[in-house]
Amino acid sequence: MPSKRRLARIAAMQTVFEVQARDVDPTPSLERNIGDFGGNEHVDCAFSQSLIAGVRKHWDAIQHAIEEHAPQWPWQRMDAMTRSILLIGGYELFFAKDAPPAVVMNEAIEIAKEYGTDESAKFVNGVLNALAHAQKKN
Repeated sequence: MPSKRRLARIAAMQTVFEVQARDVDPTPSLERNIGDFGGNEHVDCAFSQSLIAGVRKHWDAIQHAIEEHAPQWPWQRMDAMTRSILLIGGYELFFAKDAPPAVVMNEAIEIAKEYGTDESAKFVNGVLNALAHAQKKN
């Protein structure tokens, strides 16, 4: 069984995916996604909510950083699931600071393996690694 925080990340990722696809209010989407994983008993709901709030607040900065560190892959060329994983991981690396970069990257890579395309995990690894190194310099 995945940890409560991994399920929180997945629920947040699914919500970010949905927001990109349909520009919806993330609150009911997140609540539904958390419910799909068993609610409070299985998901760190507060963490998931903080991920969504943080990504929404810092979306432009995170997107810019991702685009800067993946110059051969324009934003629209990336599949929406990979973008969602990178937005969550980018937020955690740059702004959340409650998990070590290695943990953030590992979680994102594992989620990409499960939910992304065949190449998503490698791409997520490369971009988040570049973001983590850029963060160290700042």
